Amino acid sequence: MIDYKFYSSLPEEAKLIRTEVFCDEQGFIEEFDSVDGYALHVIAYVDGEPAGTGRVFKQDDEKSRHIGRVAVLKKFRSLNVGAGIMSQLELKAKEDGAEKTELSSQCQAQGFYEKCGYTAEGESYLDQHCPHIHMFKLL
Repeated sequence: MIDYKFYSSLPEEAKLIRTEVFCDEQGFIEEFDSVDGYALHVIAYVDGEPAGTGRVFKQDDEKSRHIGRVAVLKKFRSLNVGAGIMSQLELKAKEDGAEKTELSSQCQAQGFYEKCGYTAEGESYLDQHCPHIHMFKLL
């Protein structure tokens, strides 16, 4: 069973998940930023155990929200936890008045976001050492 809980500040579980996925597995150095202080964070719990996380926050455009830092621990990746996190964040964005969600996808994860209904836009770019692409979805 997967449960989702939202937090108005960065929970410790999210820090641990993001550190393991983005820093330990993928080699990112600058994982935490000022957005963590005002974003809405979600934790996915599988049978009570923290399995994944993500965040959503307001863009400059009042009708758009940005989704980011979506991460799922390796042992839970076959359980559709990531897709559930995306659905939960999109629902919160829509409840907050958004008409569109946007994200910066690692190019290696582009297929996952396409399965979630996102469309790539523009050219790829480097974020730290990793190629990314901008993607969006109309809600």
